[in-house]
Amino acid sequence: MIDLRKLRVLRELNRLGTIGSAAQALHLTPQAVSQQIATLGKELGVQLTEPAGRRLRLTAAARIVLRHSDAMFEQVEQMQAELAAQNSGECGQVAVAGFSTTLSALILPAVVRLKKERPMLRMVLAEADPPESFAMLHRGQTDVVISADTVHSLTGEGPRFHREPLCEDPFDIALPDGHRLAGRAGLGLGDLADETWIFATTGMCHDIGVAACTAAGFTPQEAHAIGDWDATLAAVQLGLGVALVPRLASPAPRPGVTVRAFTGVPPSRSVFAAVREGSQSAPEIAAVLNALREVATGAVQPRVAAVGSSAA
Repeated sequence: MIDLRKLRVLRELNRLGTIGSAAQALHLTPQAVSQQIATLGKELGVQLTEPAGRRLRLTAAARIVLRHSDAMFEQVEQMQAELAAQNSGECGQVAVAGFSTTLSALILPAVVRLKKERPMLRMVLAEADPPESFAMLHRGQTDVVISADTVHSLTGEGPRFHREPLCEDPFDIALPDGHRLAGRAGLGLGDLADETWIFATTGMCHDIGVAACTAAGFTPQEAHAIGDWDATLAAVQLGLGVALVPRLASPAPRPGVTVRAFTGVPPSRSVFAAVREGSQSAPEIAAVLNALREVATGAVQPRVAAVGSSAA
């Protein structure tokens, strides 16, 4: 019999590369990690690690074990989903993790919807960015991850996770009132090539903005780096620059700032939910995914007008 807990330790060692990193991720001591892997090897009758200088590396036998482990864990997830399907899915607990803007725009509205539809279903929420959110999903510390990217991939996570598309999140442009381009019809990103720009500090929003400007044919003048959307709009109000704002961020309207949608195809990011492969049919997780899809449908509806339109 294979102890799945010990097998999970081996998978973490393979994913993270060192005993210390695996121990930290699993909240174990390095000695406990080494002992569990050694015990698993004895139970299987093979050697799973071997010295490589001052570190350990996995043996060919360990690679065979790991090759079969994904299918084994998927089967466990499917078994748990089928057992849960015997219930109505009205009770239980589902943990959801997402990056900051999805908490207020998607996750919390989905919680409100579920509290009305399934009051006995308990939700546990966490703010987490990739790749840590996917590590949490892999370790079983969360059940659903909300993430985003600019291509339809799981950033190398492979078949372990099932992906549910939620929405495309377009970026609008924030300009100070009275800006020479605020009311221009047909305003495209390329028309802002000479502007001073305010970008997110780091991460996806920064990268998408820079990439979109580059694709429009110019290198943006990155004057300011601000990680808070309300502060970003305050800087725009002061005339410190213009900024791309994702519609999901939905910061509070600010006097002195004009936010407009682009008339062409805007920069955007693909927002999706990910769950462990095999768990998507569990009724409580399916209910959460359904609520997220319903909320996402309205979350990115235009709250601003195309530049140059008659709408305010």
